[in-house]
Amino acid sequence: MATAQLTPSQQRILELLQGQTQALSAQAIYLRLKQLRQGVGLATVYRALEVLKKRGAVQARLLPTGEAVYSVLADDRHHLTCLRCNCSIPLGDCPVQNLEDYLHQTHNFQVYYHTLEFFGLCQNCQDANPA
Repeated sequence: MATAQLTPSQQRILELLQGQTQALSAQAIYLRLKQLRQGVGLATVYRALEVLKKRGAVQARLLPTGEAVYSVLADDRHHLTCLRCNCSIPLGDCPVQNLEDYLHQTHNFQVYYHTLEFFGLCQNCQDANPA
């Protein structure tokens, strides 16, 4: 994606996400930009994230709480998410990459990103309250 097509707010958000090791919520992005004195309104952050997502520059992942977190596309992670403590454990490999390639070939569909998440109980929560 050409960065020249981005608004200054979209560019700042994209640069911020590129420097992160984990996904951030819109609220966290808003607060970090405010700390960096590059503040934009929270509504602007949400609008910019929606544009960046539709352009294929960022991906969104929905947490069990209903909150979305955002990361750059190079960050292809899938997760095991505990419904009790909300911890999120990244999976090392992408188990559906072949399916994405197949869909591209058979349907001529350009996939920007995909998400895969399993919900259950982590080992600590299982140990704390066995069924």
